[in-house]
Amino acid sequence: MLLIGTGHLSFHLGHALRKAGFELAGVIGRNMAKAEALGKELACPAIHLGAPLPKADLRILAVSDDAIEAVAGKLPADGTPVIHLSGSNSLELLRAHAHRGVMWPMHSFGTGEPADFSAIPLVIDADDGTTLSLVREVASTLSGHVVQLPMEQRQRLHLSAVMASNFPVFLLREASRLLTAHGIDATLLHPLWKTAAERALHDPDKAVTGPARRGDVNTLAKQLELLADEPELRRAYAALSNLILHTYHPETRGQQDL
Repeated sequence: MLLIGTGHLSFHLGHALRKAGFELAGVIGRNMAKAEALGKELACPAIHLGAPLPKADLRILAVSDDAIEAVAGKLPADGTPVIHLSGSNSLELLRAHAHRGVMWPMHSFGTGEPADFSAIPLVIDADDGTTLSLVREVASTLSGHVVQLPMEQRQRLHLSAVMASNFPVFLLREASRLLTAHGIDATLLHPLWKTAAERALHDPDKAVTGPARRGDVNTLAKQLELLADEPELRRAYAALSNLILHTYHPETRGQQDL
């Protein structure tokens, strides 16, 4: 395996590949200092992007979505299968290569200890049967939850993942910021957050609570007044509240929005 990229995902995937028994032929990077640091961490050579590449069964692009096409274009088109790890991008970004695929880990990667890939869903696809078999073998060795999805379904899953993960986390960040700005301990939100998340995993429909769910428009109006000095957050609060209100109180559709 040849790992291309030196960010968080390369760190976590590199460790997972080694733990699963795969041999890493090297870590490729544009920044040699980062490549050397990660290569040392993963006990494999560090190679500058553009230098001759060692032989490998699979080249894995662990780079940002915006860099996939450009970096793929710098790799030799010598028949070696190339995959990216993006849930929202098509295999067309790898069009310079005859054998191309995707292995998207549905997870959020940051700093800290290497992630346990055995519990992370891996979404795979490929342009040909041979590459698909190879990607499936790698994914199945890493994780017990592997699913093949075509591009359109991967995009919808990625969209849903953003809605289910990024949005709530950012809203918690904003809620914490507001409390801190007013001298209130933001950790008071944590038990509520944890309880809501646990309930949502069992039944997200029943887990929805609050003034919009109850149809309490007077409370919503008062809370919007508290956000008068936060125009962007106020618009987001109003939009989400309208969505909840219209979902659980369909008679409000067509009426004046918040």
